[in-house]
Amino acid sequence: MQGARILATGSAVPELCVNNFKISEMVETSDDWIVTRTGIKERRVLTGIDKSVVDLACLASIKALDKVSMSPLDIDLIILATSSPNDLFGSASQVQAQIGANKAVAFDLTAACSGFVLAVVTAAQFIENGSYKNVLVIGADVLSKWTNWLDRSTCILFGDGAGAVIIQACSKDDNGILGFQLNTDGEKSDQLSIPYRNKAKNKTISICQGEFDFIQMNGREVYKFAVSKVPLSIFKCLQSLCISTEDVSWLLLHQANERIIHAVAERLSIHSSKLISNLHKYGNTSAASIPLALDEALSSNKIKYNDLIVISGFGAGLTWGTVVIQWKC
Repeated sequence: MQGARILATGSAVPELCVNNFKISEMVETSDDWIVTRTGIKERRVLTGIDKSVVDLACLASIKALDKVSMSPLDIDLIILATSSPNDLFGSASQVQAQIGANKAVAFDLTAACSGFVLAVVTAAQFIENGSYKNVLVIGADVLSKWTNWLDRSTCILFGDGAGAVIIQACSKDDNGILGFQLNTDGEKSDQLSIPYRNKAKNKTISICQGEFDFIQMNGREVYKFAVSKVPLSIFKCLQSLCISTEDVSWLLLHQANERIIHAVAERLSIHSSKLISNLHKYGNTSAASIPLALDEALSSNKIKYNDLIVISGFGAGLTWGTVVIQWKC
């Protein structure tokens, strides 16, 4: 068995910035109402008919590769965590082709806002058992394409973005991915979903055909789920590693709602000064939110060598999970 560590990060967001004042022109709301309840001030939205999640994923990936002067041909595996592919058969292969990582295996992983955590854990397993040396993990979503912009309960929340990390094999002594804890509660999948609706029936062979709807969310239930389940997942993960919450350098949660982030930190007795958050600038970018915030924290020199970072994602499925990393670069 060998270790795995995050070698480099990169991120990308669309140019169009939509602030709360613009949202208030579309639905009955206000900047104060949105900020008070979510902490979000603005979000980025992808525009253009030919633009997709692949464009953002490629840009974030190239930035990560450039930081360590790594050739795309050195990548063995690409995992694209997304719930908004531009092809239902998968978009990771398009990323592989566009960045020139022709030697890499590529596949999509769909777990909504928990997607990046699950992708990191998956990548670590491939590395630790010796299957691959360099894995490119991308969290990218363009949920603006699945948002009902006339539904004020959801249109205020979501934005588009991408974040990428290169995870590389290393010695066990330099291992940076210490442990994880993952969960699913499929009985509550209807609390946050993009449901498929039957629209028409083919009379000749009795096949129902339809299309996907907009994002459906029970905000109150999702909030209750997050603030109760996420702290427990983090505690279990830290306990399994014999790490105290006092030893945590940074807490990086999925950027869904400022009240959730602070409630989780409070339940774990982790001071707000240890929170990594950029929610106010980008809103909920689903699988992109954690790697996007991680890249920005590293760019601002917030994270230092050997810092312990607790990362937790939660969302549709319902899924939630934690991975604990030690920064080794």
